[in-house]
Amino acid sequence: TSKLFVSFTAINVGLIAFLLTTQCSWREFGAKLLQKSMAPKLDKIIWTMNLGSACCVKVLNLNCSKSFSGPYGEDVLFIANDWHTALIPCYLKSMYQSKGIYMNAKVAFCIHNIAYQGRFSFSDFSLLNLPDEFRSSFDFIDGYEKPVKGRKINWMKAGILESHRVVTVSPYYAQELVSGVDKGVELDNVLRKTSITGIVNGMDTQEWNPATDKYTDVKYDITTVMDAKPLLKEALQAAVGLPVDRNIPLIGFIGRLEEQKGSDILVAAIHEFIGLDVQIVVLGTGKKKFEQEIEQLEVLYPNKAKGVAKFNVPLAHMITAGADFMLVPSRFEP
Repeated sequence: TSKLFVSFTAINVGLIAFLLTTQCSWREFGAKLLQKSMAPKLDKIIWTMNLGSACCVKVLNLNCSKSFSGPYGEDVLFIANDWHTALIPCYLKSMYQSKGIYMNAKVAFCIHNIAYQGRFSFSDFSLLNLPDEFRSSFDFIDGYEKPVKGRKINWMKAGILESHRVVTVSPYYAQELVSGVDKGVELDNVLRKTSITGIVNGMDTQEWNPATDKYTDVKYDITTVMDAKPLLKEALQAAVGLPVDRNIPLIGFIGRLEEQKGSDILVAAIHEFIGLDVQIVVLGTGKKKFEQEIEQLEVLYPNKAKGVAKFNVPLAHMITAGADFMLVPSRFEP
C-alpha cells in the first residue's frame, strides 16, 4: 500500500502561525549573541495560536488549501521539519490516536538544523494543551539564562522522542549530531538513544541542469564543461561589472549572511587574500551588518570584488556556472 507523505516545513495553517524570527541558536557563539538580545517567550508567540483540537483537525485533515484537500485516510506519514513542527507527533498521539483516529499514521521528524530547538520556560508547557504524560519528553535543563535560567521545555527534544523515526540531511551530519555535546547541541545523548538516519539532501536536477539552465547563455554537460566554463566566467564578470578576464581565478559565495554560515569568517578572509590576482563575487542576504560589509567590497576593492545583498536567482545560477571556486565557510553542515 502506498503511503501518503505530507511535509510541514513550518505549521502555518488555519489558526497556527509561528514567528520564525524568534528562533534561537544554542551553540556557544549563538548563546553569546543571545545575551545581547531578547530571548523568545512562548506566551508572546502563543497569542497567534489556538492549540485546541479543532485547530489540530485543520492541520491533520489538510482541508485548509486547494493543494491539500482530504481526508486522505489512515495510512499517512507526516514529515515534520525542525522544531517548529515538533508538536505534530505529540498532538497525533494525544488528540487522535487516543481516540482511535489515525491509528496507522506515523511521523518522521527531520532535523535540518539542530542549533534551533525551541527552548522555552518550563512553565509554558501548560500553554501547549498536552497531557502531563508528555511533560518528561519536553523537560530540559541547560546552562543558559535565556529565556529563563534552569529548567525549560525543548520542542525539538519532544519531537525526537515522540516521533517514529528521526532523519537528517546527510549521513555525515547524522554522525556529527551524535558525536558529542558541541555538535549535537546538548541533544546528542537523546539522539544516541533513539538513533538517527542521514539521507542526503536532494536538489532540483531540472532547474540546476547545466545542459538546459535557462539562466545561463552557454549550456554544457560533462563532455563540454572545459570549453563552456571560460565563457560562463566572462559572462559573470560582465554581469557584475568586474574586468572580463578568463585567466583571473574567480571565487563565488552564495548563502545566508549570518554567523552559522561563516559570514564573519568570509569577510575577514577576503581582506586577507584580495591582494592576490583574484576576483570574488558574494551573493546573499541576512544580517544587516554582513549585508553592509559585502556591499562595501566593491568600494574597498574596485575591479576585484562585488557584493550583492539581494535575493537573485539568475545571479546564483551564473555564479555557480562561472566561478572557478565556491567558498563554503559554514561552521556546521546545514
